[in-house]
Amino acid sequence: MNSARFLKKVLTLSATLSALTASGLANAEQKEVTIAYQQIAGPLLTVIANGAAEKATGYKIHWRQFESGAKVSTAMASGDVQLGVIGSSPLTAAVSRGVPLQLFWILDDINEAEAMVVRNGSGINKPADLKGKKLGVPFVSTTHFHTMYALSQWGIKPGELEILNMQPNQIAAAWGRGDIDAAYVWDPALARIKQTGKVLITSGQLSKKGSATFDGMAVSRPWAEANPAFMASFTKVVADADAAYRAQAWGPDSAQVKTMSKMLGGDPKDVANAVKLYAYPSIEQQISPAWLGGKNGGAVRALKATADFLKSQKRIDALAPDYGAFVTPKYAEAALKLKK
Repeated sequence: MNSARFLKKVLTLSATLSALTASGLANAEQKEVTIAYQQIAGPLLTVIANGAAEKATGYKIHWRQFESGAKVSTAMASGDVQLGVIGSSPLTAAVSRGVPLQLFWILDDINEAEAMVVRNGSGINKPADLKGKKLGVPFVSTTHFHTMYALSQWGIKPGELEILNMQPNQIAAAWGRGDIDAAYVWDPALARIKQTGKVLITSGQLSKKGSATFDGMAVSRPWAEANPAFMASFTKVVADADAAYRAQAWGPDSAQVKTMSKMLGGDPKDVANAVKLYAYPSIEQQISPAWLGGKNGGAVRALKATADFLKSQKRIDALAPDYGAFVTPKYAEAALKLKK
């Protein structure tokens, strides 16, 4: 082989190796993240469906559905999930046990979207009638927290009724069979049991008594600190979806509600009504002391109050020294700058 042909082969091989190396590096640099969500009607579901977060961040997102916040916290503690939708009660339980999570967005103020419902024919007409009955509720959830809080307000001891740990789908099934007399849950299960029951009390009513609950988005703190650009862009996408809903509430015939109804398996009219039960704080409200802002903002106070209650119920062993360490407005603040 002459030198010219040899050199040509060497250069060709070198170019091929360079291309393969570049391809390998590109694949290695592809960013991925797993985000947990729940069957909660709201603008976030439209973000999942339309791929807006993937487009804005450039990350490959693995969306995983969970039945409850308690299961989300377990997955986040194991490292299988980096971000997740989680209620204030399971979030409090997780951080109290040392899981390094940070609340960075208030997905919704639960308001009237969670309620205790009693089954028609159960003989329950007032709170005292709960004694001796069976009540289903997902343990370590916001509804569990409010169940116990409501009982304490009514002077009913937990041992005076049978409180069963049930996931929402189990509640709906048990309700249909007549196995339980009451339940405290959220949609779509809530809408189903309301059809043959009546509301005894709502989370909105209990929140006014000084026991606020919310659904939030939490992130593994080490992961967030390593991916600040993603956090800012992702938060902006979620904020934009919330703003779109606040600008014009979506009716049952809207594309957004039809998308959500497919994801939730519910009737568009029921889904539209469910979304209206929640309140969605604006990004300016999010970073204010009302929610994420300040050392003793609304979210911090809610976590502390929830922790006190969980400890009194022996759901956690000890309180964290500072619940402010688990709440941050910085990603919402970064997202606000992206909006300008």
